[in-house]
Amino acid sequence: MPIFDILTSQLTDLFRIGLIIALIITARRNAAVTGWWLPLAFGVVFVAVMIPSMLSGQSAAPFWHLVIVGLGANVILLAAAMGIWAVAQRGRK
Repeated sequence: MPIFDILTSQLTDLFRIGLIIALIITARRNAAVTGWWLPLAFGVVFVAVMIPSMLSGQSAAPFWHLVIVGLGANVILLAAAMGIWAVAQRGRK
């Protein structure tokens, strides 16, 4: 399976999108205790490894391809969600 197809399928995965949004909400709530960037980084890696390990039998691509492309997809989704969040915060003020 070509990497572009893997990336497209991961960017449109609603479960992955929901996990990234939940990650941002959780990191924001706990920022005073745990910081902001470190939980986001660990969460991105966790989601990138968790999803392919749960669905390992359903893909013809090697596990490490799915994890590496998943890291990129998670960073893209995280950047988009953080951008939307920043615009929403500016709109409130």
